[in-house]
Order: sequence, then structure tokens, then C-alpha cells
Amino acid sequence: MKTSWNLKLIYDSEKDPQIEKDIATYEKAVENFIRKYENTSLYLSDEKKLKDALADYENLFSMKEPRKAINYFHYRKELNSADQEAERRMNVISDRLTKAGNKTLFFELAIGKIDPKIQAEFLKSETLKEYRYFLKRNFETAKHNLTEPEEKILNLKSLPSYELWVRGQQKLLSQQTVKFKGKALPIPQAQNMIAELPTAERRALTDAVNEVLKKISDFAESELNAIYLNKKINDELRGFAQPYSSTILGYQNDEKSIITFVNTVTKRFDISHRFYKLKAKLLKQKKLEYADRAAKVGKVSIHPSFGESLGILRASFEKVDPQFCEILDEYVANGQIDVYPKKGKKGGAYCSGDINMPTFVLLNHVDTLDSFKTFAHEMGHSIHTELSKSQPAVYQGYSISVAEVASTLFEHFAFEEIFPRLSKKEQVIALHDRINDAIATIFRQVAVFNYELEMHTIIREKGALSKEEIALLHNKHMASYLGPQFRMKELDGYFFVAWPHLRYFFYVYSYAYGELISMALYKKYRENKEYIKDIKKFLSAGGSKSPEDIFKEIGIDTSSPGFFEQGLQNIEDDIAKLEKML
Repeated sequence: MKTSWNLKLIYDSEKDPQIEKDIATYEKAVENFIRKYENTSLYLSDEKKLKDALADYENLFSMKEPRKAINYFHYRKELNSADQEAERRMNVISDRLTKAGNKTLFFELAIGKIDPKIQAEFLKSETLKEYRYFLKRNFETAKHNLTEPEEKILNLKSLPSYELWVRGQQKLLSQQTVKFKGKALPIPQAQNMIAELPTAERRALTDAVNEVLKKISDFAESELNAIYLNKKINDELRGFAQPYSSTILGYQNDEKSIITFVNTVTKRFDISHRFYKLKAKLLKQKKLEYADRAAKVGKVSIHPSFGESLGILRASFEKVDPQFCEILDEYVANGQIDVYPKKGKKGGAYCSGDINMPTFVLLNHVDTLDSFKTFAHEMGHSIHTELSKSQPAVYQGYSISVAEVASTLFEHFAFEEIFPRLSKKEQVIALHDRINDAIATIFRQVAVFNYELEMHTIIREKGALSKEEIALLHNKHMASYLGPQFRMKELDGYFFVAWPHLRYFFYVYSYAYGELISMALYKKYRENKEYIKDIKKFLSAGGSKSPEDIFKEIGIDTSSPGFFEQGLQNIEDDIAKLEKML
């Protein structure tokens, strides 16, 4: 069982001569593509020539060589923020790949400018059937494209105007430690421990972490203002009406439907207020603090090590579908999962997959049920990624909003496996934890969406926000979903320093969207285990259709009035069940 990333799956070392060969191979392929298509426009009016051109573009797009080069050093940096060689090489390679990629911009820009009448014909063409959704997406996004020179400028400036700022903040954060019981803990490890601690220790450690975050908040203030203003400039140039418009378009959702969804959840914050009132009673506290939002209400006898978590997940996946178990086993055997926290390693957890590349999972496992659920969550992403490889390269990448359906669905599978292993008293605790997670995934993330929107709006109007103002906005929006049961402290507001989602511009709505859809999928699976075949259709669809169409084909109509209201009702039903059990 390997518990660290085996980056030799990509290259032997930073001195591997194959790195330069791969980059050069890609650059040569780009030049060949340019020679073939830059000085002709025949493919813009002839469907057969367009199909041939799209096939060539897909071959270029799917090349593993550029992905290997940039990913290798990116992963090195994720494991050790002090790896200066990785950072230097990553910057150089990123610049080369961006310049090479810029040379092919003419192709998609030209397709986007095809006469609307011809566009309509192409979308009906049987010859172009396999590229129909790709073209549809291109025609939609082309409305916000700039000229080729302008697009090149925006691509080149993305590194210094966004990526280096975010990387700098991550690097600073990963180097911080907090003292607890005589030990210096990395911030991610300390944050993962908080929910498991008794009330006094939980609150003390939270305050200690937030004190560290406050001390380094000057850089976060500059970072957030810089990247938010950069986004403002980009949105204005591209003609996006709202700060969230580009994200929703990129995630292939309908903007009006998503905003209706956000408003629907916001109006039902009373559900989370009801839950936290019950949680306060369980914790025997008159008032809760921000540190208590994920607090456990009791102890369970299961504190799974990574090996034990692996065994439980294997049992779960084997029952649902043996192929899922095979994928998990392969990841562990190959060294595609980096398990334990350490100083300098990126906090949190994620799955990173790419076309023609091995998928890697990053964890910060600390032998808790939460870490077990996180493992299940990331394997949901991984299995989704692996099954999507059945699609042509141009459709292997799936929408973020679809991705979070897969990850939360696998959390449900894992919960089903571990729940019977608990005593009756522990099952009450586990049900509480499941509701707590649903509240955090749905209501908290929508509150963050609202928080981001207000920050973007103020920065666009006034030019900047101070760290104190950002912290106040944090507390305002967290209090909105937490409710009157909570007492927010000034120090709590500095949690924004460590919150990566604020840097991903409205990414958070996908969690809430995905959780409610996954609840519907899981309910259908519980009613009929044969429904796993339909679930695998979704997991194998990649980005070949819109999220709405992918789910509609397996009996989930997200455009139906009341769909999300019903999902929220399911949470209320669970709360009522917990009240009755108590």
C-alpha cells in the first residue's frame, strides 16, 4: 500500500531529459497545426473540412506531452511549498506552453465567428454529429471572445495577475504552524482536528489558528483585491454582466436557473437555523461559536486509519459496482494517493485528472470519520474521471457542477457501508454528522456565494476592501446561515485568509447544486439497485452534454419546478428524524 504520490509515473526526476523533449514535441505539433489551418478558411464553410479540422484540433488538444511537463512540477510544488526548483520550472514551462497555446487561438476564435446561419446548419449536420455539443459550447462562449491579440494578452497576464498571487498565499499559509499541547501543528492538520476536540479545546485551537491567520492577513488582503480587480477587468472586457456570469457559463449551467437555485436556498436558511438550535442542545451550550459549526456531538468507537478507511471503502465499492473497487485498488498500488499531512504540503483534499494522464488524489488524512468521508468524496471524483475517459478527448473534461454530484454521491455510498457498523447511540451521532455535512455543503456554500458576490460588488464600486472589512463580511454572511444560535467573534472573520474557495470565483455553488442532485440519485439507487447502470451512464458522460441533459437522460429533471425545494425538504425530514431519535 503506497501512501505517497509516485511522481515517477510522470518523470524520473526534474533532470529527466524527456521533459524538454515533450515540450518540444508539443511546440512542433502546434507549428504543424498552424501551417495547415492558419491561412485557410475553407473549414469555416464546408462541414467535411470542418470535421477534419476538428479532428486535428482534438489530436493536438489531447496530447499528453504538455500536460506531463506542467503537472509534474505542479504536483511537486503541492507536496512542498518550499520547492523552489519546482516553482521556477513550473513558471518557465507555463510561459512556454501559454505562448504555444496562444498560437492556436485563431482556430476556436474563427469557429466562433462563423455566420449564425451557417452555425445553425452545422449544429444540425450529421457529418458533424460527434462535435455537435463542442460546437454549441463554442458558439455560446464566442459571444464573449475578444480579438486574437487581446486573447493572447489575457492568457499571458493570467500568471502574474492571478496564479502567482494565489500560489503566494498558499505558500505563505502552508508554512504556518500553531502550537497545541506542546506541538507545532501545520495549519491544515490543526483545522482537521478541531471538530473532534472537546468544547474548550476546540474553541481555543480555533482562536489560535485564527490568530495566525490574522497575522498573515495583510498579504491575503492584497491578494484578494488584486485577483478580484483582475476579474473585474476581464469581465468588463468580455461583456459579462455579473461577477458570477463567466463561472456559470463555464460550468455549462443556465444562469437564470442557478440564481433562482441560490435564492431558493437562501430563503430557506431557516432549515439550518433549526438544525443548529438542535445542535446547541446536543452540545449542552446556550450559544454556539464559529468553532462549533462542525463539532461532533459525541464520540464513536471507529477512528479509521487510512488502511481501515481503505478497507471500508473497498467493501462499499464492491457492493455498489466492482469496477469502482478495481479503480481504488489501482490507485493505491500505483501511488496515486498522497495520504498524510505535513509541513509545506497543500491543505485540504482534491482530485487532479487530465487527458492521457494518471489521476492523482491529495488527502490530509488524520484518522477520523471526516477524513474517511473526504477519502470517499475524492474517490468519487476519481472514478468519475476514469469512466469519463471512455469519451473522445474533447469531451473527457466534465463540468464542475457535474463533478460535485459524483463526489457527494460516493459519500452517500460510504455512509451506507459504515452506518451499520455503529451502535444505536453512534448511529444518532452519525445521522447528526450527515445532516451537519449537508448543511455545510448546501447552506454554507450558498452563503459563501452571497459573500463572494458582495465582495466583488464592493470592490468593483469602491476599488478595494481592507482585511478588516473582508473579515466583517465573512461574519455577516456566515451568521446568515448559522442563525441566532451563534455568537460570532471579530477574530472568526479572518478565516477568509485560509479559505481557498474565495479564490475560485463562485465555484461554491457547484457543491450545493451537486449535493441536492446526488441526494436524488442516491434515493433512486436505494429504491432500485439496478439504477447503478444509469448512474454509470452519468459517470461516463464526461462533458458530452450539458449537466441538465445528462441528468434528464437518467430521470433527474433539474429544470422542474420544485426539484430543489424537494431536496431541501429531504434535509428537513432528516432533522425531524434526528429529533425523534433523541
